[in-house]
Amino acid sequence: MLLWQCGPANAGRKFRKDNFMGRVSDAKKRLMDAVLELFWSGSYGSTTIDHICEKAGVKKGSFYYFFQSKSELAAEALDASWQDKQAELDKIFSPMVPPLDRIRKYCEFSYKIQREIKEKYGRVLGCPQFALGAEICTQEDRLQKKIQEILDYKRKYLESAIRDAHAAGFIKAPDPAAKARMILAYYEGLLTQARIQNDVDVLRETVGGIFAMLGVKETETATV
Repeated sequence: MLLWQCGPANAGRKFRKDNFMGRVSDAKKRLMDAVLELFWSGSYGSTTIDHICEKAGVKKGSFYYFFQSKSELAAEALDASWQDKQAELDKIFSPMVPPLDRIRKYCEFSYKIQREIKEKYGRVLGCPQFALGAEICTQEDRLQKKIQEILDYKRKYLESAIRDAHAAGFIKAPDPAAKARMILAYYEGLLTQARIQNDVDVLRETVGGIFAMLGVKETETATV
């Protein structure tokens, strides 16, 4: 009996199980990728679980194996997407980078992403958290809290750069948290405007606008 359990037939059974687990794991990722694309390029309200499963190439039963609802999937997908971007943002906002250069690099990073999206989808899609948050803020508390959490992380990156720039004497911003909130609102507004106009070049104003709010001319940042 023990020999049979360790024999080729059992090994084949184990192999098939491993393959199944691999497919299950891949299904979850496909669902998370699909939901972000559908929400971002369309809307939360118009996207159904059937749409998500069809886009992901996953059966509906597999959806409910991983998630209890559309909002639970959306919250987890947003979190995973944000964690993927954090590594790049950690580099951009590294203390080793001059503080005003961090802000410039962040604006350039955002412009690059939106330009790539325009090339892929034919439209500028703006900020996924802002677009989705504006739609569901009065409907989905859990999802709204996850979006607010991500937006707070963005604000803290900006706040750290502003605080360091003030400490170094490059700008006057004794309340970096308030200044960061102001700049994030301006930044998200431009992203929304670019989405509405379907014009990525709207974002070319981002650096100049932010530096104007900080009281700095773009030409003054070359050595800071």
